[in-house]
Amino acid sequence: MLSKKIYYVISSILFVLGIAITVQLDSQADEIQKEISGEVIRFHVRANSNSEEDQQLKMGVKEEVILYLKNILAESDNIDETRRIMTEQIDILETIAKNYVVKQGYDYDIQIKLDKEYFPVKTYGDVTFPKGIYEALIIEIGAAKGNNWWCVIYPNLCFIDATYGYLPEESKEELKDVLTEEAYDSLTNEDVVVKLKILDVEW
Repeated sequence: MLSKKIYYVISSILFVLGIAITVQLDSQADEIQKEISGEVIRFHVRANSNSEEDQQLKMGVKEEVILYLKNILAESDNIDETRRIMTEQIDILETIAKNYVVKQGYDYDIQIKLDKEYFPVKTYGDVTFPKGIYEALIIEIGAAKGNNWWCVIYPNLCFIDATYGYLPEESKEELKDVLTEEAYDSLTNEDVVVKLKILDVEW
C-alpha cells in the first residue's frame, strides 16, 4: 500500500502533467482552428423564433439565397473572390430574402452582413469544424432568436446535400485543396470528432 504522502506526491505530479498536456493540446487545437477559419467562409441563417412557422421560413430564405449564390459564385475559385462577390451582392441578397418573407405573409426585417462571429463545434455531414471565430455570411430574420442553419460557403459545401451524414469525396477534395494535411485530418479524424462533440454546446 502506498503511504498517504507518496500518494499525494504522485497525484500532484499527474495533476500537473494533465494540465500541461491539456494546455499543449488546446494550443495546438487553437492553431489548427485559426488555419481552418482563415480558409473558409461559413453561411449562417438565424430564424426569428423556434416556432414551426419561423423555422420553415428560415429554411425557405436559405433555399432562395443559396440558389442565387450558386449562380454568382460559380466562377469563384478562391476565398478573396468569394468574399468580394458576396460583399458587392449583399443588397441584392437582402432583397431576395425580404421578397420571400413578404410573399410568405410576414413583415420581418432582414439583416445580412459578412462578419466574423463565434461558432461552437459543429458537424456538417461527416466533417466536424472546431469551435472558434469564423468569417460568415450572416442572415438574421426578424428578432433572430430562433435556431440557426449553417453551412460552409467557401469552399462551396453549401451546394451539396449532407442529409445522409457524409460529404461527397469531391467536396472533401475542395477542403483538402485549401487546408494543410494536418488541418484537414483534424476535420475528419474520428477520435478528434468524439472529443469535440463531448465539449459541444447547443445554440
